[in-house]
Amino acid sequence: MKLSRRDMLTLMATAAVSAPNFAKVSSKVTKPISARAFKHGVASGDPDHHSIVLWTRITTNQPSAKVKWQLALDDDFKNVVQEGHVKTAQKRDYTVKVIPEKLVAGKRYFYRFYFNDEYSTTGRTITLPKGKQERLGIALVSCSNYPFGYFNAYDAIANDPTIDIVFHAGDYIYELAADNWGAKAGEAIQRLHQPAHEIVSLDDYRKRHAQYKTDQGTQNMHAMHPFVACWDDHESANNAWSQGAQNHQPETEGKWALRQQASLKAYYEWMPIREPLPNQNRVDYLRRYQFGDLATLTLLETRHAGRDEEQGPWAHQSLLQKPGGRDQFMKDILGDPSRQMMTEGMQRFAQQSIADSVEQKQPWRLVGSASPMARLLVPDIVKHGIADTDIPKASEYMKLFGKLNLPWYTDTWDGYAGARQAFYQSSQQVGANDLIVLSGDSHSFMANQLFDDNGVAMGLELSAAGVTSPSEFISSGWKPKAIKQLDAIFAQHTQEVNWFNSEYQGYTRIELSKNEGLATFVAVDTILSQQYKTIEFHQKRIVKSGDTLTFGV
Repeated sequence: MKLSRRDMLTLMATAAVSAPNFAKVSSKVTKPISARAFKHGVASGDPDHHSIVLWTRITTNQPSAKVKWQLALDDDFKNVVQEGHVKTAQKRDYTVKVIPEKLVAGKRYFYRFYFNDEYSTTGRTITLPKGKQERLGIALVSCSNYPFGYFNAYDAIANDPTIDIVFHAGDYIYELAADNWGAKAGEAIQRLHQPAHEIVSLDDYRKRHAQYKTDQGTQNMHAMHPFVACWDDHESANNAWSQGAQNHQPETEGKWALRQQASLKAYYEWMPIREPLPNQNRVDYLRRYQFGDLATLTLLETRHAGRDEEQGPWAHQSLLQKPGGRDQFMKDILGDPSRQMMTEGMQRFAQQSIADSVEQKQPWRLVGSASPMARLLVPDIVKHGIADTDIPKASEYMKLFGKLNLPWYTDTWDGYAGARQAFYQSSQQVGANDLIVLSGDSHSFMANQLFDDNGVAMGLELSAAGVTSPSEFISSGWKPKAIKQLDAIFAQHTQEVNWFNSEYQGYTRIELSKNEGLATFVAVDTILSQQYKTIEFHQKRIVKSGDTLTFGV
C-alpha cells in the first residue's frame, strides 16, 4: 500500500500515542536560566536501552568542583528517579558526564545540573526502545562551521516534533584559523573563530569546542534531543588519516600523533558520548543503536583508526595522461583492495551489527558514514553547456575531472573503492542488500542509490547539506544558474545519484514506519541572522519490497 505524507504522519502520530516508545511531547525549547555557571548548555547522547550520557560544563575558577545532577519523569522534577553528585576538574576542562543506569527502555526523562547555587537549563532525553516500535524520526546533520553563520538548522531540529534522535555525521567543529575559510562571513556577523589561529594543542581544541557550544541553536538542539555522532576530519584536521592529515605540517605543528590525541581527548570531553572501554583506545569508536524491532543504526569509524592516505588524481597525473590511464587509476589505485577506510575490528563490528539486525528481522538497517558512499563521478560540464564565464577558476578542475569521468572527491569512499566493495560484500554475506547509509561531508543534499562493483543493488543513501558550511560551488563563486544546472546534471550522470542539491544549508529528516520511510530535506532561509524560516523543499519516499529499497515516485 502506498502512503501519502499525510497518511504516513497520521500513522506515525497514532503509533506515538499508542506505544510508550518514543512518545511525543511538546517541542518547547528551554532557555538557560543563567549563563554564569552553565554557559555551554546541557546535552544527552549515546543512549542504550537502560542508560544514557548526560553532559554539561561548568564555568568556575576552582581547581575542582562537585556538581549535582537530577533525572526525573517530569520537567518540574516532582518525580525524581535518580540523582547524585559528580566531580569535575581542570584536567577534564570542567566538563561533566553522568551515565544513569537501570533506566526504563523507550522512556522519556528530564535532567538538570546544579552548581554554585544555580540550576542549569532543563534537558529532555530518551532511552532506546525495546520490543514493538512503530516509528522513528532521525535528524541527519553535518558540517557546522562557526564563522559562516548561526546554527539555525540545530534550532530547527530542536523545534521539530517528529525528531526522536539526532545523528551528526561529522565536522561538528572546524580546526581552521579565523582568517581561513568563512572569514569574510564571520567578520560581517562578528562570529570569527577563537582561538584565532589554527588549532593544534589540547587547549586549542578545548577552546574551539567551547566556542561552538555557546551557539544558542546548538544548546537548544542538545537540550531537546539525544545525540549520536561520528567524527570526520575537521574535528582534528582537514583530510585526516591514521598517520597524518592534509592540513597538518609536522615541521611547524609537531607530531601528528600528538595533535590527533589532543583533538580526540577534547572531543570525548566536550561531546555527550561514552568514554572508551578499558581495552579500547579513543580511536576505537564502536557504536550501534537498536530501536526495538524497527531499526538498527551502525556507525562507521573511517577516519583515525584504519584509513590509509588519500590518493588523489593530482598524485597520478602522468598515469592519467596515458591511453587507458584513467581506467588503470580507477582500478589499480582507487580500487586497490589493500587500501582501507576501516580497521578489521571495525569491519567485523559493523558486519555483526548488520547481521544482528537481519536475524532480528528488523525492516531497516541504517549505516552512519562521515562521507558519501555512492559513486559521485563528475559529469562533463563542458559538453553539458556550462560556460567558462559561469564558473570560477577555482573550479577549473571540474572540466578535467568531467572529461575523464573521475570522482568528485577521493577523500570519500570513492577514493577507497576496494574498501567500499569489501564493506558491501560483508553486508551481502549476512543477507543485507537493503542498507540506508546516512552521510555528511559533501555540503550538499543528496538521495543516492547504491550498487556494488557488479551492479548488485545495496540500498540507498541520504546526505545532509552543511549546517552552515556552503557547497564548494557557492563558496567558490559559481553563478546561480550554473549551480542549478550542475545539480541537475549530477542527478542524470550515473545510476547512483538520484537527486542532488547544493544550494541550501539545513538538515535531512528521516521518518521510518514498518513498511515505508520518508526523507525530507529541510533548508533554513538564512544563517546570517537568528531570525530564520525553514523550507521543506524536497522529499523522497523510501519503499521497501522484500530485501530491496527504492525511492518512490
